[in-house]
Amino acid sequence: MKNTIAFLAIFLVLCSCKEKAKETASASLKPADATYYLIRHADKVRGPNAGSDPELNEIGQARAQFWAEELKEVSFDAVYSTDYKRTLKTAAPTAEANDLEVQLYDPTELYSKEFQHKTAGKTVLVVGHSNTTPAFVNEILGEPKYDDIDDALYGFLYVVRVKNGSATAEIKDFNSWSKD
Repeated sequence: MKNTIAFLAIFLVLCSCKEKAKETASASLKPADATYYLIRHADKVRGPNAGSDPELNEIGQARAQFWAEELKEVSFDAVYSTDYKRTLKTAAPTAEANDLEVQLYDPTELYSKEFQHKTAGKTVLVVGHSNTTPAFVNEILGEPKYDDIDDALYGFLYVVRVKNGSATAEIKDFNSWSKD
């Protein structure tokens, strides 16, 4: 009888440990709470002399300032950009307004575990491209909801909130903005 009780006690402890391990593994698969603001870089120089890493044109420089002004009520914990002149210069005014350094992310590894870990519990601006910005949003959402942005458009703001492992997104259209 003693052996049966001891066996049952050990069995219950092992089952309890297994359930705890499942809960821990399940929790680690869920993205951490965070809020992401994602934009495409501002208007770039075009034409045969623009090169593969073009600067922002005059409208793009004004749009980068517009984003800093539009997002001034948001207290960012981090600002991320790809390593291109147009994305870095789009991110710079908002980063400066929040007294932050622009951090780089790899556009081939969107919403990686490392990125999730670094941004857990934070409010983050992510500046990307016409293809990577909606792809990044889709990665956070875990579904292919948004298509690439038309190459002529620079004014979409995606706001993605992750809470309790579930992500929701809203998109705001500022394409009618004018620097005048």
